[in-house]
Amino acid sequence: MKILLVEDESKVANFIKRGLEEEGYAVDAAEDGNRGLELFTSQDYDIVLLDLMIPEIDGLEVLKRARQAGIETPVLIITAKSSKEDVIKGLDTGSDDYLTKPFSFEELLARIRALMRRSRKPVPLTVEYRDIILNPYSRKLSISGKDAELTEKEFLIMECLIRNSERPLARKEIAEYAWQSQDDSSNIVDVYVNFLRKKIELLSEKKFIHTVRGVGYILKEDHEKKA
Repeated sequence: MKILLVEDESKVANFIKRGLEEEGYAVDAAEDGNRGLELFTSQDYDIVLLDLMIPEIDGLEVLKRARQAGIETPVLIITAKSSKEDVIKGLDTGSDDYLTKPFSFEELLARIRALMRRSRKPVPLTVEYRDIILNPYSRKLSISGKDAELTEKEFLIMECLIRNSERPLARKEIAEYAWQSQDDSSNIVDVYVNFLRKKIELLSEKKFIHTVRGVGYILKEDHEKKA
């Protein structure tokens, strides 16, 4: 399960993030509304924990914009604002639950589990883009009926590229998705992308993974055949 935490108080954020990771959740954290909205609208999360009083863009505006973009990810507001009016405003804006500070970590976990149960949807059997089919169960990459088996990291990188197809992805974003790491100083992403390219070459004459100079990579179909 992947969770987005948008919280500007570093001590609170670190406490929640560390506790959730110990429970087996993958957690991305944002300290302001701009970064929170960017992650909220560009990546797939199972749940979002959203503080209201955050810098740049406040939590309600982040939630409002995400809902306007058609994103239905469950949102649990965590805030010191506890008046009935604040609760109603949060729920009317599109939150699914509301937890006021201070709260126990056990209660937070219980609220998260409840939201997960209520929002559980059938998991797609495959992730697809044009001729590409990615099977999360067999961890196979298929193009036009031809298959290749992927390692765990190859699969995660390919999944990240497909879910963000035709959008340039920074190496840092790919590293966060595949390794839950923000360190893009090594060439590990480049190495694994090269592995993927070689496997794709065996399956198709089309080029799908392109380098975006100074940024990272993009997945898009190239109709010209490789030389």
